[in-house]
Amino acid sequence: MFDFYIIRTLLLAAGAFIFTIAWTPLLTNFLYRHKLGKKIRNSGATPIFSQLHAAKSGTPTMGGLLIWVTTLVMALGLFLVNKLWPGSWLGQLSFLSRSQTYLPLGILVASALIGLFDDWLDVRGRGTKGGGGLSLRSRLLVYAIIALIGALWFYFKLDWDIFHIPFLGNFSLGWWYIPVFIFVIIGTAFSVNETDGLDGLAGGTLLSSFMIYGAITFLIGRYDLTALCAVISGALLAFLWFNINPARFYMGDTGSMSLGITLGVIAMLTNTALILPVIGLVFVVETLSVIIQVLSKKLRHGRKVFLSAPIHHHFEAKGWTEPKIVMRFWVIAAVSGALGVCIFLLDHTI
Repeated sequence: MFDFYIIRTLLLAAGAFIFTIAWTPLLTNFLYRHKLGKKIRNSGATPIFSQLHAAKSGTPTMGGLLIWVTTLVMALGLFLVNKLWPGSWLGQLSFLSRSQTYLPLGILVASALIGLFDDWLDVRGRGTKGGGGLSLRSRLLVYAIIALIGALWFYFKLDWDIFHIPFLGNFSLGWWYIPVFIFVIIGTAFSVNETDGLDGLAGGTLLSSFMIYGAITFLIGRYDLTALCAVISGALLAFLWFNINPARFYMGDTGSMSLGITLGVIAMLTNTALILPVIGLVFVVETLSVIIQVLSKKLRHGRKVFLSAPIHHHFEAKGWTEPKIVMRFWVIAAVSGALGVCIFLLDHTI
């Protein structure tokens, strides 16, 4: 039975990759035909960013559709096959289950649709101050609402309020579990969104994180959750094929928002929220650079710590090429992900 779950995981990852590659031309043609390109607006607030990325204006966004649509189609398709032909080998690949994947898949799709609306506002020049989609405050509000739904599901539906601290054990938080859950989800979603700024950067770092969580969920026997991580990873790998520099299209909020929130939900489902900052170290550094920059400008009369924030734009401004920054961040993500698995294993053996 153990061998079956390994084979299922690998087949689902490979299937997601092939399926995503297959329908990418359809999405690409649609995005270019309808001119759903990202606008690089020079408002004067971010002069360095606007100068560095002026050439990217017009490149289609909403590429994140490839990832979550593939995941949804495969989840529902295999579920239907399993219902119609329960004894078939294809039906046995189904990974949709109430206890493990209903919540993360539902939140993935719901947040992706909101992100898609945000992307549409951006490409049409609508939203905050005449363009740019939803404001930061509006995005945080959306994150909070989705996180609240997830927190209430955990607390009341699953009757769960246990929070694990590595090497110290489990602690019952009572109703405090709800704000902790919300903080984890908002923090993860915001961090991933900030990382989505260079060709292949968010896709590669997210791929590392979901692969690591695929391993963690497998180790604790949550095989349907492993399968979900495998499908997302396969779709992300296919997305990267077209997103590496020079990008054919960008992930957009429909990808970064949904995948960030889903990653946080999976961390809570596996009770590894405090290991997530290690696994997603790049996301943490990106967010910290933004917070430091904002505080510095407010408290030091406009003086900046970084040439541009998030930190990947700082390295861009210093003259690093985009592929050099992305590849080095990928390396950091791989190493920090391996370290996260080490902490998880040590925590469960000591």
